Amino acid sequence: QLQASGGGSVQPGSSLRLSCAASGLTLDYNTIGWFRQGSGKGREAVSCVDWIGGSVYADSVKGRFTTTRDNAKNTVYLQMNNLRPEDTAVYYCAARGLKNDCPLSGMTYWGKGTQVTVSS
Repeated sequence: QLQASGGGSVQPGSSLRLSCAASGLTLDYNTIGWFRQGSGKGREAVSCVDWIGGSVYADSVKGRFTTTRDNAKNTVYLQMNNLRPEDTAVYYCAARGLKNDCPLSGMTYWGKGTQVTVSS
């Protein structure tokens, strides 16, 4: 199982670090995706880090968000800097085995989301 945590309410320009912790699943043998869903919107991909360590990001977060792994802690992080109001959403992490992409419909394991609210 996966559990995302670390969300909160912050002002624009602030930073947050989300964590995706796993139990019963070894994350270093999985490709991990971060997704988000704003109120009244569909779920969208934010980032994907494959099992080798390569990362891709949505254009809207490129240069501001970074995904890292801590295999010793079986945890993946999403560092979010320079947050904007449009980043407000529930953030989810998901995993799908030894793949090199993160299609929304192709993720195998999903965690419960964590709310991120960015407002002044």
